[in-house]
Amino acid sequence: MAEVVVAKTAGFCFGVKRAVDKAFELVSTGKNIYTYGPIIHNDEVVGDLCEKGARVLATEEELCLVSDGVVILRSHGVTRHVIEMLEEKGIDYVDVTCPFVKRIHDVVDEESRTKGIIIIGNPKHPEVEGIKGWCRQGGTVISSVEEAEKYEPEEGKSLCVVSQTTFNYKKFQEIVEILKKKLYSINIVNTICNATRDHQAEAALLADTADIMIVIGDKKSSNSGKLYEICRSRCERTYFIQTLKELVEDGLTIEGAEKIGITAGASTPNYIIEEVQKYVRRKL
Repeated sequence: MAEVVVAKTAGFCFGVKRAVDKAFELVSTGKNIYTYGPIIHNDEVVGDLCEKGARVLATEEELCLVSDGVVILRSHGVTRHVIEMLEEKGIDYVDVTCPFVKRIHDVVDEESRTKGIIIIGNPKHPEVEGIKGWCRQGGTVISSVEEAEKYEPEEGKSLCVVSQTTFNYKKFQEIVEILKKKLYSINIVNTICNATRDHQAEAALLADTADIMIVIGDKKSSNSGKLYEICRSRCERTYFIQTLKELVEDGLTIEGAEKIGITAGASTPNYIIEEVQKYVRRKL
């Protein structure tokens, strides 16, 4: 019989759990509750909140129209402009930005007074958009080794480098090494959170010894996508699913497998991990 191993780090990280718990606490008060963007990148959790009465605001225009209730600022963080606008209009809000993301806001806010800022991450990700919005003189986003190689720094300018908290740690190191060769004065602040590094390291070790890997996470989730990339590079039979339904529809075949590994992104609830684990064990 095959062995089924669930990664110890699979599922909610500290920042996500904190944000989700607060959102469900607020939605139970009976007040009008809004979230600026989805509270986390997980459709199941967001859907559950909406069923309980929360409303997701997709744009700043919608945010400006709020006249009652409470706005929850998502775990990915927002720009300085959004905070200032809420306070100017007197809109009641609760900020559940992950503390590790908040730390990056503080770093770039201070460092950008005298230095240029490079953000290593996905330019379209809301966390990166939020970080860029705390840079006093703008920020340059670099998402790949190729972009780092093409980057031409301004002569004589000191730079500070930070990273999206969920960026691939190995790629971060590769990009940093390229930037170091181009720049004389550079301050590297490794802002990839420990939970992300632990998730990625454990997933890599598990995938190295597994015949089948199952990665659970929302397709919009950056950290889940990185876990899939890592596992797929080490285990050919890697599935990337959001819910048990997808695994059933994909037709999981376990013939010839002696070890099946399961991991999940930081925005995946425990009940989904448990459902997948039970299903796989029933298949054995």
